[in-house]
Amino acid sequence: QVQLVESGGGLVQAGGSLRLSCAASGGSFSSVAMGWFRQAPGKEREFIARITWSTGMTYYAVSVKGRFTVSRDNAKNTVYLQMNSLKPEDTAVYYCAADRHTYDGNFRAWGDYNYWGQGTQVTVSS
Repeated sequence: QVQLVESGGGLVQAGGSLRLSCAASGGSFSSVAMGWFRQAPGKEREFIARITWSTGMTYYAVSVKGRFTVSRDNAKNTVYLQMNSLKPEDTAVYYCAADRHTYDGNFRAWGDYNYWGQGTQVTVSS
């Protein structure tokens, strides 16, 4: 059973930073890539970033490019989301997810991912 566990959320003032972590475990875990999504109240789940395990290739949503950085530690099966220059509109529950495909690509739909973490709340105050 694949498990994804996020951590690192919290309350921060606008302009501040947070780093989220997502630890993957499970005997059958062999995902090509990991994604980060977020969902604000009343809004659809939104793609944020993606990184491949093997090459470290990254993709970002326009709304976070230049402010957020996704990285991975293959030895720890862990991906990170460094969030800088946070804005109140970044407030949401953040999820990590494992890509269901066996090849890399610019996959941004939530349906492209088949395992999800429980989510971690990020609140940015103005």
